[in-house]
Amino acid sequence: MPLVDESHDSLPYVDAVPSAAARQRAQQLINAELSPEHTSTLHPSIPAVPETKISPIIQQELERKATGAPLTGGVDLTRYEAPEPPAQAAAGETPDLEEWRKTLQKAYMSSSHLSKRHENLSLLEENGKNAWLIGNSQLEDILRGIEKELADTKEAAEDVNRQRKLAQEANQGELLSLEETWKRGVGAVLDVELASEGLRMQILEHRRQTAQQQLR
Repeated sequence: MPLVDESHDSLPYVDAVPSAAARQRAQQLINAELSPEHTSTLHPSIPAVPETKISPIIQQELERKATGAPLTGGVDLTRYEAPEPPAQAAAGETPDLEEWRKTLQKAYMSSSHLSKRHENLSLLEENGKNAWLIGNSQLEDILRGIEKELADTKEAAEDVNRQRKLAQEANQGELLSLEETWKRGVGAVLDVELASEGLRMQILEHRRQTAQQQLR
């Protein structure tokens, strides 16, 4: 739905091209009607931008990207690496069971990660190609639909311009005749006004002369 339900018809195929002075004068008239804030304030018919709802983490990343700061943090990949076993206890000393427990937990985490990674790689090798081809096919369908919509829109715009051009060229003679008639009418009105003004001046002059004769 259009934001402004107004139509301003023009006659680009009939009207003469305006001169640079006429364009400058028209632009001055347009600027005189514009508010001083027209370059920074949206038109009232344009809806306000909806409020963006993003998480603090995304906002932090956007600010980092805007300032050009380097990427820091992220997932610590060292916890998925195979841990080194604790140092062997000396003869007669009790092994540090807590340290061995932490090492076993890290080893279990690393083993689980490698197992899941192997499973995902196997699924990717088995189904990834088909999924990639299906995804590409879907994207191509979307692209074809958008290209067809764009072509239809361009064709509709060209058809409107073509019909407008034909209509204006078909009525060009009548429009020129009406314009000449209007010019002659305006000229006739001006002639009448000049004649009326001349007659009024003659009447005033006659009255002045009559008044002078009566004073004598």
